[in-house]
Amino acid sequence: MELGVWTERYRPKLLADVIGQEHVVERLKAWIRQGSIPNMLFAGRAGVGKTTIALCVAHELYGDHWRENFLETNASDERGIDVVRGKIKEFARTKAMGNVPFKVVFLDECDALTPEAQQALRRTMERFSNVCRFILSCNYSSRLIEPIQSRTAVFRFRALKEDEALIYLKNVTEKEKITAEEGGLQAVFEISEGDLRKATNILQASAALGAVTKEVVFDVASRARPEDVKEMLNMALGGNFAEARKKLLQLIISQGFSGEDLVKEIHRTLFESEIADEKKLKLLEIADEKKLRLLGLLGETEFRLNQGGSPDIQLTALLAQLAAMKG
Repeated sequence: MELGVWTERYRPKLLADVIGQEHVVERLKAWIRQGSIPNMLFAGRAGVGKTTIALCVAHELYGDHWRENFLETNASDERGIDVVRGKIKEFARTKAMGNVPFKVVFLDECDALTPEAQQALRRTMERFSNVCRFILSCNYSSRLIEPIQSRTAVFRFRALKEDEALIYLKNVTEKEKITAEEGGLQAVFEISEGDLRKATNILQASAALGAVTKEVVFDVASRARPEDVKEMLNMALGGNFAEARKKLLQLIISQGFSGEDLVKEIHRTLFESEIADEKKLKLLEIADEKKLRLLGLLGETEFRLNQGGSPDIQLTALLAQLAAMKG
């Protein structure tokens, strides 16, 4: 197994190698064949391929000269008006190298730009439209002013599906020559929640300990095992408050999980499909009315934890209310 960061080593260089996001990739391929692209806005959660696809566009447009014609800047580091008036403007106004008549500016996390910087960016996009194209990337497009959104082709990136992520993860394990169980890779996907960058980092950290198994993955990610959370909920919903509290204290004290982590795991457990087999502990049947009440209690518990409440007291109170719902 080689050293190095796997997220960079296995980052695709061409659009044909990108996993998922077909609705984005196919349109970009058509534009690149024509030798031109519009200003674009990539919107979506972290780790779904926004930066990777922007880099692929640069590689396919400019080939070996992509570094001279492609400027990447992160608005989280440089979010003021000066970066737009200085760094971006100076790059945009110079002539492109090679056969493509324009340069590309990739502005990552542009929703972090101040309103003044966004207004300056809008003017820069208009002024240099014949010699520069802008690819803007953000998590929340609603934080961008309307004039910027109207000047771009908007692409909504979705979280990767399980089969897409597993193809990528299996490819990495084969190239790194590491042993990975199917359950281990599924656990990586479950924890990453469609974030391929996070999934790759978890896989690399797990592989450093040997074979990638479900147990190793949950230990590395410091996440409560779904089986433990389901067992605790079963006890509480069955009226066995004392045993449910004992399980809760084991998770908090012995395994070191935070209250916020357990709240999120309980929330996931409520909405996942209930598959009854020898490896999965099926939840007790909960009527819709009770599930709605439980979700309300869960939201209230999370709020109190965020306000500084004690995790063991707040979660014990949650279990007590679940136990009182019995029958």
